[in-house]
Amino acid sequence: MLRRIITAALTAIAWFYVIVFIKMGTVWFFNLRGMIELPFIFLFMLSSFWVHEKIALLFTSARLNWLPNWAKRLLEGAAVIATAILLCCLFVFVPVYFLIPTAIFPAQDLRLWLVFTAFLFLFFYYFVERERVQKKLQLEFLRAEQLQKESFQAQLEALKNQVNPHFLFNSLNVLGSLIYKDQDQAVTFLHRLSGVYRSVLTHSDRPSVPLRAELELADAYIYLMKTRFGDTLHFEVDVPADKQACEVPPAVLQLLIENAIKHNGATASRPLRVWIYVDQDKLVVENNRQARLDVAPSTGLGLQNIINRYHHLTPKPVEVIPTDETFTVRLPLLPASPTV
Repeated sequence: MLRRIITAALTAIAWFYVIVFIKMGTVWFFNLRGMIELPFIFLFMLSSFWVHEKIALLFTSARLNWLPNWAKRLLEGAAVIATAILLCCLFVFVPVYFLIPTAIFPAQDLRLWLVFTAFLFLFFYYFVERERVQKKLQLEFLRAEQLQKESFQAQLEALKNQVNPHFLFNSLNVLGSLIYKDQDQAVTFLHRLSGVYRSVLTHSDRPSVPLRAELELADAYIYLMKTRFGDTLHFEVDVPADKQACEVPPAVLQLLIENAIKHNGATASRPLRVWIYVDQDKLVVENNRQARLDVAPSTGLGLQNIINRYHHLTPKPVEVIPTDETFTVRLPLLPASPTV
């Protein structure tokens, strides 16, 4: 904003003295009318920059795609010239007319002002503002592409972890034993297992999902893990209903739960405890740290992927807090998407 104000001030001064030089043949000029006009020219330039941004956003958006390109370009140029004349009258001619009752506006001066204003507006619009908006749109496009790539990588990582032979072998072993022991629980286990796959596939193309959906996925995944590991795992989930409309990147809870199980030991006497709760608009996933004998290799991609995806969605950082006793990850809750 400060840069725009400085640019408007310098442009107003340059414009004023160019007009003076054209009319008077010299820049050494001082009178009351000139000193009154100058601050209004500054306001005129400042407002024009704001209007240019709105025009550029309108004509680069999809709202006018129904128009042929030639018609859109013609309408865009006409809008720039029309706003130039309107703002010139509003911020220059009208104030001078009321503040200096004796001021006169010769027809030649009016034509000079309006033609010069139109050309200046067209120059600033097409060579400054439109280029700036185009670069901004390109950055937004690249940012969206990067976010989609990060999200796809996370979904792929989650799917790889679920369909890898080790995970599938263990799940089928659990399912096989349940079929003989408790057929009802076996059916429930199978439904939860398919629900995990379905959820990941359903949300794989979205940058964020409602926390409610993420909790449902986590609940299904927790059921699978507790069925497999029994009382060695304890989970406590406490998320208020009014926070469940907020959004998070897909599969983040599952990845964090999986990391906790993967990197910590757990026995019936020393269970692994995982707490999931909300604190000050942050979704917190915390677990106690317990060294395991068979240290699982870590790529570090899971947590870093979560951090990268959040970087594209919000300026609020993901907080990772390791201590000797606990490992805590605090995820910013994103605003709920508007419903149609």
